[in-house]
Amino acid sequence: MKFLLASLLLGLVSAFGFQPLSLWPLTLLAFAGMLWLIDEAPSLRSALARGWWFGVGQFTLGLNWIATAFTFQAKMPPWLGWVAVLLLSLYLAVYPAMATGLAWRWGRGSRARLILVLAAAWIVTEWLRATMFTGFAWNPVGVVLIDSWTKWAATVVGTYGLSALLILLSGLLWVILSIRSWLRFPLAAALILLVMIDLKLVDRSKEGTPADSLQIRIVQPNIGQQDKWRDGFEEENLARLARLTGPPATRPRLVLWPEAAVTDPLGDNRPLAAAKVEALRQRVGRLLGPGDLLLTGGITLISPDGDKVTQATNSVFAMDASGQVLGRFDKAHLVPYGEYLPMRPLLSAIGLSRLAPGDLDYIPGPGAQTLTLPLVGEVGFQLCYEIIFSGEVVDDGNRPAFIFNPSNDAWFGRWGPPQHLAQARLRALEEGLPVLRATPTGISAIVDAEGRLLHSLAWRTAGVIDAALPAAKPPTLFARLGNLAPFLFALLLAAIAVAIRRKAR
Repeated sequence: MKFLLASLLLGLVSAFGFQPLSLWPLTLLAFAGMLWLIDEAPSLRSALARGWWFGVGQFTLGLNWIATAFTFQAKMPPWLGWVAVLLLSLYLAVYPAMATGLAWRWGRGSRARLILVLAAAWIVTEWLRATMFTGFAWNPVGVVLIDSWTKWAATVVGTYGLSALLILLSGLLWVILSIRSWLRFPLAAALILLVMIDLKLVDRSKEGTPADSLQIRIVQPNIGQQDKWRDGFEEENLARLARLTGPPATRPRLVLWPEAAVTDPLGDNRPLAAAKVEALRQRVGRLLGPGDLLLTGGITLISPDGDKVTQATNSVFAMDASGQVLGRFDKAHLVPYGEYLPMRPLLSAIGLSRLAPGDLDYIPGPGAQTLTLPLVGEVGFQLCYEIIFSGEVVDDGNRPAFIFNPSNDAWFGRWGPPQHLAQARLRALEEGLPVLRATPTGISAIVDAEGRLLHSLAWRTAGVIDAALPAAKPPTLFARLGNLAPFLFALLLAAIAVAIRRKAR
């Protein structure tokens, strides 16, 4: 029992490395402790249990922001949010358990082999977590290294490979701390200090932004989830967007609004709704200068018979000053319970509902797309939650110049927005593309093609970011190979472990 309690506590400590705390040396120490616990496990069942409790601790603390979402849904009590966090953590912990079980089965008897197998297994199980049952890729452990020089491994082996690198570093720390000498403590400190080198100390924020670069204005209206869908708030919503968008500039601008910034439908295929939709589009267009381009989140209503609305899409609309829609992107990776209710007949019968207001389920779009638009050229889109899925954010056949990631983090509490931003930075680093984020309550940001945070707006503040579009970089190795890269890395680690085992024999 004491080992299971130690596993749970180590899992909790490992979550301190995630945003907003960013105490990632504790994550290294926690995984070093986890390796020791696996090594000491007397059986496969014990190793699985220790990995599972480690996962329960990590996910319960790291995903605490999910409980906040339930405070915006009147149909369900707020305490149910913490039940949801715990139940989700109990499920997600299966994946660390699988990794620790594989490490014990194929790595025990040699510290080096145990470390290598756990790192390889973590790549596979973290990918499975992002894939199974629609996937939940939030907080891969490699994201804690986003401000360390070691983050550059993501350009080669991606996020899952970066997670494996964290385990390799933790394994080295475990080996150092096992030395029976006073030298183990200065050596451990030296390892952590070496990894702590932060390349942000070198200011290269103006690289790749020529004077004639496209001018961007990102709008953050600070409209909370408690107000966004309130009856009668539509006028105040548009008024805030108008004030922050401001008068036309001397040069054409790319204006970016958040997810669902326009709460009334900007798309509706019913003939009776055509005049209302057109009037709204023109009203939005009048807020722009003659050469401006607006990318805004909005809703598309779909009626198969032209009368009754049965479906909707969560969309991004590209609009000009005349209100004309020049392109539309529909979100593909939808959030269960947020944008649709799984098993609706059953769950509705027991009183459950979507966390977002409304009973209409959204339907998915076709996936990663690049739209060719005036003023900006090729633009990639990832709407909110979609940005967390490594290797799935770019149209391979048509590489964009940047990725626009509008989001609504207003119901994610204090921990969710910085965690979301950290994962967006990883996508920029992996793909070698800038990422532009617009959110209603923060954190809106401009991230360059090396994952550096160039500009941001604080949580729960209203404001704008005026800046030039950072340049894209040539495709990284990961951008060319996708998630084949981390799997090749896993095979390499496993092959080294096998070689060590054969040599020992």
